[in-house]
Amino acid sequence: MAEQESLSLRRLKQFQPLNRLTDDQLVLLASRAERRVHGAGQRVVERGVRDGMDLFLVAGTVELASADGRTSTIEADSEKAQNPIARLQPRIYDVTAVQPCEFLAVEQDVLNQMLRSAPVQQVEMESGTDFGSGESEEHRLLMEFYLELRSNQMSLPSVPDVAWKVRRLVEREDSSAEQVALAVSADPAMAAKLVRASNSPLYRGFRDVRNVREAVVRLGMRTTRQLVTVFAMREVFNTRQASLQKEMDRLWRHSREVAALCWVLADSATRLNPEEAMLAGLLHDIGVVPVLVQAEHHVNLFADQANLNHAITELRGDVGTAVLENWSFPAAFVEAVRHAEDWGYEDRNPEPQLVDVVIVAQLHSMIGSSQNAELPSFDEVPAYRRLGELELNASRSLQLLTEARARVDEVHQLLAIH
Repeated sequence: MAEQESLSLRRLKQFQPLNRLTDDQLVLLASRAERRVHGAGQRVVERGVRDGMDLFLVAGTVELASADGRTSTIEADSEKAQNPIARLQPRIYDVTAVQPCEFLAVEQDVLNQMLRSAPVQQVEMESGTDFGSGESEEHRLLMEFYLELRSNQMSLPSVPDVAWKVRRLVEREDSSAEQVALAVSADPAMAAKLVRASNSPLYRGFRDVRNVREAVVRLGMRTTRQLVTVFAMREVFNTRQASLQKEMDRLWRHSREVAALCWVLADSATRLNPEEAMLAGLLHDIGVVPVLVQAEHHVNLFADQANLNHAITELRGDVGTAVLENWSFPAAFVEAVRHAEDWGYEDRNPEPQLVDVVIVAQLHSMIGSSQNAELPSFDEVPAYRRLGELELNASRSLQLLTEARARVDEVHQLLAIH
């Protein structure tokens, strides 16, 4: 009996955040949890439902389907299965059993209550950072931040309505330029931005575009979709809280710089769509926005810039991932957000990916800044090697961006359209 219990506890500790609980807490949790079995083809979770449960995949394989039709699979014992399946509430995925599956179903309220009473020294951040058993104010607040995130108490920004509608329309094969133009025109400010963008140096034709439909035709559906999302992001970096707006503005300026560099790098060194790269660059720090909003509720953390920077560093990847998953963004964007400052990260795909462009753009944006001393050398960063068409090194990379400064400035002007 003791051996079976030990095996059971060992299995439970393979899941996040159950590995933060004591053995006694795990035994209590297991006694209150429900074992669920689903046959192949059975629906496990319905999109839009708010059931208050965390589902841990013990055995089998499931498929997640988002509102836009994209799917992904998760296998038991894989890295993705270490966390609860599609835990955001209301559910943003339909989850279906691909083969017979077994789940451990735990009430989120029960789990969150146990996490709050878990010993601090047992809590480790998913990034691998062990904060030890120190009881500093910063440590306590970081733990509180993390638990708020994992228990869905941290407020995530919503994707702007016009961007959501246009993305949905463009992804439908039967959508026309007229339909997309109509969706954009519902937001007069967005319509004006799109027309001005189509007449900018990056996209200008032989004559000026006069209306939204002409803008959509000139830009194409894919570029229209990306630019509408790009322009919509500005409102995500706005806040009614005056004390936060300075930080938001600084974050927006940095995001614009990285986005412009991403456009040029993607256009010069990869076969990636430059507008997608620009959007990935603009989104790479989206996880900082909720952290800043939440930080204002913790005066001591917000007042100390070093503490705030530490909190941002620890949480930006997790929170950014949660935001983009909540917005049903493709996996390539999520990967770019999670690993934007992971200089040693190397994607398994042999072709350059958005994450490579974002990492390289990030490094360039930091050159000459106060963070310069902390940066790795160029030849130590896999993303540089992966942009192989240009055989980038430090001098070649800087030469490229010096020569492309005019293009970078053009993208900057595009992002500054009001």
